[in-house]
Amino acid sequence: MLLLKQGLRVAIGPFNICIHTAYKPLATQLYTLYRHYRLAQDEIAEFHVRIVTERSFSNPLTQKVRFLLDGQSPFESFPQEQALAVLEWGINLAIAVRVNHLLLLHSAVVEKNGHVILLPAWPGSGKTTLCTVLTHQGFRLFSDEFGLMEPHQGIFYPIPRLMPLKNESIEAIRNYLPEVVMGQSIPNTQKGTVAHVCPPEESIQLSKQTAKAKWIIFPKWIADAPMKIEAISDAQAFMLLASNAFNYEVLGATGFQAVTHLISSCDCYKLVYSDFDEMIAALKKLADEV
Repeated sequence: MLLLKQGLRVAIGPFNICIHTAYKPLATQLYTLYRHYRLAQDEIAEFHVRIVTERSFSNPLTQKVRFLLDGQSPFESFPQEQALAVLEWGINLAIAVRVNHLLLLHSAVVEKNGHVILLPAWPGSGKTTLCTVLTHQGFRLFSDEFGLMEPHQGIFYPIPRLMPLKNESIEAIRNYLPEVVMGQSIPNTQKGTVAHVCPPEESIQLSKQTAKAKWIIFPKWIADAPMKIEAISDAQAFMLLASNAFNYEVLGATGFQAVTHLISSCDCYKLVYSDFDEMIAALKKLADEV
């Protein structure tokens, strides 16, 4: 009923997101995957989003869905069975283009022993799969997509949203972590087959607990590769991190100073792995040595 009328206001990290839809299959999916998030019905929402249905011009018998942000459509319509994926992509877009009081790093982010581990990577590097594994093996989820950093104090804000696994990663996680809460597979999207993993309930409950970063690790999954973690220079880490930010150029000098300070306060590494158990053991050892 909330989804249909005044909107379902959900607190996800530092933002409240108001979701509207009359599309019942999406409502069912949201009940399964969003049920642990805090409702914020009496609070201001930073983002008002909507999934609406419409008929295809080329085939009037086919129904499609469209994402709206404050009543505006930032991209085309999609097949109705992709409604959840479209909603999640749209929320990502809203955060990426509208949040400029924080430095937005394109990075998976987890926390261990009170310290943040940044895992910046280009699409296809396996950071969402890595993030899913870590957050179900003793690490707290901040995000699989956004490193939200207050640029002056270096504090990171959790935003534990659904983690969208793609293609072969879906079956790999189902086999390795059969206990995960995962939505149905959505085939034939722009990114292939997608299935969303719900964050562990504890990560959602602790989403107001911020932390500072201690490690920046650039991960890469390579089939059958031996695990290797090696230190890299601050200069190399700076170039890699700045190129993995959404609004580094927008923030100008503030962004430069924020990344410079972040690099100087962190240990920086490159990580190559193929075996989940070896990778988890290595990162736990790193975190426990603090």
